[in-house]
Amino acid sequence: MDKVVCVGMNYIDHCEEQNVPVPKEPIFFSKFSSSVVGPNDPIQYPDMTEELDYEVELAVVIGATGKNIPREKALDYVLGYTVAHDVSARDWQLKRNGGQWLIGKTMDGFCPIGPWIVTKSDIADVHNLGIRCRVNGVTKQDSNTNQLVHRVENVIELLSKFVTLLPGDIILTGTPPGVGVFAKPPFFLKRGDKVECEIDEIGTIENLII
Repeated sequence: MDKVVCVGMNYIDHCEEQNVPVPKEPIFFSKFSSSVVGPNDPIQYPDMTEELDYEVELAVVIGATGKNIPREKALDYVLGYTVAHDVSARDWQLKRNGGQWLIGKTMDGFCPIGPWIVTKSDIADVHNLGIRCRVNGVTKQDSNTNQLVHRVENVIELLSKFVTLLPGDIILTGTPPGVGVFAKPPFFLKRGDKVECEIDEIGTIENLII
């Protein structure tokens, strides 16, 4: 894996819960590959944050090298799809570090993925999948990938204009509404919490906050 690229604010209903405009183009940020852990690995709660949040996301796994990929051929470069948990330290993402998202998004263990890669031929329609997140068995996020602002092929087309996509690269496509930071009152993870991220036709990952 060379890189993990993420798309922010990429669900229509997630933009609505923040009362912000739908982005006209994908908002890209990254996670370091060292943030990636397994589908059932525990997540170490970092001492430097007090606002640990959850985000279930559809992840795209690139299967072929590509640059300047046209939209109509974008899915030819996809190996398959998996589930990702975009763990976020909201205080570092939104209140510190000059407003840059990187540190708040890329701490160790902040990108559980799995439980496996489902090839694109085994998914009927990647833009019509139920997607949800549960914390201690309580559903916090529940939406559908039909809410994606920028579809997979559009994301790949634009991203590949800037960087060469390589086999094994992972693209996290955004999270639906229901994250803790926008709850009233805000809801943040604590040690001992169990987070389940699930996408229809792909599977579920489960990570314990320790």
